[in-house]
Amino acid sequence: MSEITHEQVPTNGIELHVAVTGPKDGTPVVLCHGFPELWYSWRHQLDALGQAGYRAMAPDLRGYGASTLSSEVSDYGSDKLTGDLCGLLDHYGYDKANFVGHDWGAMLVWEMGRLHPERVSSIFNMSVPYSAAPAPPTEIFQVIFEGKFFYMLYFQPVGPAEAEFEADPRHFLRTMLYAAGGEGMANANALVVDAPAEGTKFMDILGEAPAQLPDWITEDDVDVYADAFNKSGFFGPVSFYRNMDANWGRSNGIEPSVYAYPVGFITGSLDPVNFMMPGAAEAMAGVMPDFRGGTVVEGAGHWVQQEKPDEVNAALLQFLADVG
Repeated sequence: MSEITHEQVPTNGIELHVAVTGPKDGTPVVLCHGFPELWYSWRHQLDALGQAGYRAMAPDLRGYGASTLSSEVSDYGSDKLTGDLCGLLDHYGYDKANFVGHDWGAMLVWEMGRLHPERVSSIFNMSVPYSAAPAPPTEIFQVIFEGKFFYMLYFQPVGPAEAEFEADPRHFLRTMLYAAGGEGMANANALVVDAPAEGTKFMDILGEAPAQLPDWITEDDVDVYADAFNKSGFFGPVSFYRNMDANWGRSNGIEPSVYAYPVGFITGSLDPVNFMMPGAAEAMAGVMPDFRGGTVVEGAGHWVQQEKPDEVNAALLQFLADVG
């Protein structure tokens, strides 16, 4: 096993808690988690990367875990979040790094590549493909889901989502992890269910997780997430979604030619994002200057790097070896 150390890193006026492994002179790889996750989501990749000689860093993003909990919605915009990552590189003395993202972490890494391409050696993203929306995202969602529940619209006002999730963080996290995983998605396409916007809450569309969780996630794993969110709450994590339109305004018009470095992608065959963004992964090949291909992991849902770590680690390590 590769030893993992935990550090509080000053960056961009805040602190990030960062899990670090691998030799200090190894090629840097920054791992950015999604919602509602932590550095812990990369536990399998940290070990593999460290043993392969990479210097891997997995922060709790701003608002998560032991990182700073900012109090304003705008503190969770792409300008601040990418600034945090730039400061992380500065702290360790790196001009640039390979970036790996999952879910919101993938969206952050895409924005890192748009806003700070000079700090990026390569991108290997998971679950959420690159996209260039023709209008602010929430305006598009309001048209597509008129009168229907859509969780990203439910997340926009401050308060309702926090109250729902903080009433019982462990129950929410356990249910969410199961519902968006391969087993949950094979039984019901929970995150794109047809329900009215009025009176529907997020947990209403998830159903209940079984008494016995799938092999890839244990009750002890759920406890790690629950302990963190019991302390941090959900304002920061949900506020990532509240900055989608502002993020669009910052990067709209930046052409995909800015990604002038190797780009790879991996997703699970049962990831609900595939249903929300059909064809988006294939479209990357047509616009990315150096797209190295995408991998679909059969049977995996949204949490691909946790559900199928061996397949993900093999693809990630091959990508990093190929890009040097």
